[in-house]
Amino acid sequence: MKSAYELAMERLEKQSPTSKLSENQKAQIAEIDSIAKAKLAEKELFLREQISKAIASGDPTSADQLETQLARESRRIQEDAEEKKERIRSSSLSS
Repeated sequence: MKSAYELAMERLEKQSPTSKLSENQKAQIAEIDSIAKAKLAEKELFLREQISKAIASGDPTSADQLETQLARESRRIQEDAEEKKERIRSSSLSS
């Protein structure tokens, strides 16, 4: 007798089958992650330095703006990476 979990997983698999990624696709996704992490680290290092300078100079408004910019840039980089990864995943469905 199957558990409720197993039955639910079977129904989910019928509704939306999981796709198997090729080794090449996995490598592409890993590369996208790596590039996104590097971009994020670069932005964070640069903007954290600018934030420190703004705080040291007694300019909290500028520091707040830079914090907002950092959050916006982080979100943009992550969204861009997810979009690229999703294109790779969806290409496996059409193959």
